[in-house]
Amino acid sequence: MTAILLLSCPDKKGLVATISNFILENNWNIINLDEHVATDEKMFFIRVEWEIPENDFKKEVINLKFEPLAEKINATWQIKFSNDKTRMAIFVSKYDHALQDILWRHKINELNTEIVAIISNHKDLEELTKIYNIPFHHFPINKETKIFQERKEIELLKSLDVNVIVLARYMQILSDNFVTQFPNKIINIHHSFLPAFIGSNPYKQAFERGVKMIGATSHFVTNNLDEGPIIAQDIIKISHRDSVKDLIRKGRDLERIVLANALHYFLEHRVLTYKGKTVVFE
Repeated sequence: MTAILLLSCPDKKGLVATISNFILENNWNIINLDEHVATDEKMFFIRVEWEIPENDFKKEVINLKFEPLAEKINATWQIKFSNDKTRMAIFVSKYDHALQDILWRHKINELNTEIVAIISNHKDLEELTKIYNIPFHHFPINKETKIFQERKEIELLKSLDVNVIVLARYMQILSDNFVTQFPNKIINIHHSFLPAFIGSNPYKQAFERGVKMIGATSHFVTNNLDEGPIIAQDIIKISHRDSVKDLIRKGRDLERIVLANALHYFLEHRVLTYKGKTVVFE
């Protein structure tokens, strides 16, 4: 079993040694360490993973032991444990490619998570969830019911002790109240085009403009639409030989991969947020 420390604090000399010595003094063994200094902002970021014998494992004791050191260096920090599975809820609408990919990766134990609920504003994907024996919750939403239905969703998520919400092509904009309830716990995936296109059929617009690349972005959701801290991104090249169908197919593939990468980083506790951006220890 391992413990994982994610920490940020003002930069100064000796931080790596200070943290390493804490682990050594407790007779634990570091198996992974990665750190970064944002020189312009004079901020220090670190991810450390160390082994803990089973007979030496008490979460509350480990946190209490580290707290004085964290206060001394004015740190923002959290310690996670490898035997704890993150409790995930997935929000979907009608598109199934992102959901299918997550469910498959979960089935083959690629994602260290427990999927406790799939929530949708449509019933189209209910049969798919039955195959994986995951509870499906239908909350139909329109302008008149949105606030009421979101309150019910929030109640459900909190009753299930959900740690992360994944928007797997959920075609609804979450309200400010909803987002505020789960800071840095909602992960979204969406396509991106160069140049940018908006509207109901961006792939057709991109095809007509002859774009040479399309992309996908996975990020934390904030109250500024699609402007939350970015976790993962990628692009794929497009040529004059590609049809609209080719663009859609390539876009779907890219969204699946980028979202999977973002979830991998998050579930392995490799992401720190700071000033609207992220440090990702890959």
